[in-house]
Amino acid sequence: MKKVLVTGASGFIGSFIVSEGLERGYDVWAGVRETSSRAYLTDSRINFAQLSLNNKQKLVDQLYSFKSMMGGCGWDYVVHAAGATKCRDMEEFYRTNTHGTANLVEALQETGMVPECFVFISSLSVYGAIREKQVRAVPRGYARGACISEDESVYDPIMLTDDPAPNTAYGMSKLSAEYYLEKQDPDDFPYVILRPTGVYGPREKDYFVMAKSIAGHTDFAVGFRPQELTFVYVDDVVQAVYKSMTSAAACGNCYFLSDGRIYNSRRFSDLIRQELGNPWLLRLRIPKWVLRVICKIGGKIGRMTGRLIVLNDDKYNILAQRNWRCDIEPARQDFDYAPEWPLERGVKAAMDWYKREGWL
Repeated sequence: MKKVLVTGASGFIGSFIVSEGLERGYDVWAGVRETSSRAYLTDSRINFAQLSLNNKQKLVDQLYSFKSMMGGCGWDYVVHAAGATKCRDMEEFYRTNTHGTANLVEALQETGMVPECFVFISSLSVYGAIREKQVRAVPRGYARGACISEDESVYDPIMLTDDPAPNTAYGMSKLSAEYYLEKQDPDDFPYVILRPTGVYGPREKDYFVMAKSIAGHTDFAVGFRPQELTFVYVDDVVQAVYKSMTSAAACGNCYFLSDGRIYNSRRFSDLIRQELGNPWLLRLRIPKWVLRVICKIGGKIGRMTGRLIVLNDDKYNILAQRNWRCDIEPARQDFDYAPEWPLERGVKAAMDWYKREGWL
């Protein structure tokens, strides 16, 4: 039985990767911290590995212990889904996302536990606000910049030849981790980098804030220029993880992940509203300069108090970005990535879960 280690196993994406591994018949090890919640890791088949990603020497000692436990061998696959999306400052992002990744790679090498493939969950945010441009408007509910028939072949994707230009501390730290991995020889340390766009689904908390706001009869939007948005349902990210880790063609490469479609700025909120029974709604559109002021103040408060403030400088750049297109054709070609969850289906599943679990 093949063994797979999933770091960040208690997180939104990580917990789904663990569940899918069990379904596929893997011997699954959930990499967690001492303080990690195990609310979604209750299956008795799960093995737990407490890992100190921020302390390399301690991590090396831990890996030796697990290697001995497994009879002198290591994991066949490692999925590195651990990471921070919200931090008080840039140093904390780098400590977790960049140095934590480097520590894990070096610990695997030092202990002789290099896997058959190391899958790193990065983010489309490593590209920042490139290709920002005005796009043509089409009837509400359809993708801007694409044919009304939603023919995927007519849009101009973000190509892999574009230069990354992250405009958030999160994106910078993820890109730095990517650069570290790309210095590895794939023959000696096989790796795949996955860059999902906005990931949503059951258990996810950021998009849930939008659903809660709409349930409370308010929908917020930022800026007056149209946006081109992309999304990916968590199950499609998980599919990409397991397909890419066993694909020789994927080794040493980076891939964007989305559902293959482009949406306008209201499509997501319209679908949420529909699944909530079409409550009356007050739509508020905030000018970007107002949001910038609010986020600047939030950032200062966060730095002064050491608290995590949701509206900060990073959040401004994310909300203000107009173009989130990405090209998933390389993933389709190299490991048969086939997204199964268009937004309509995914939002329904997510909202059903939120309602069933009492979140809404």
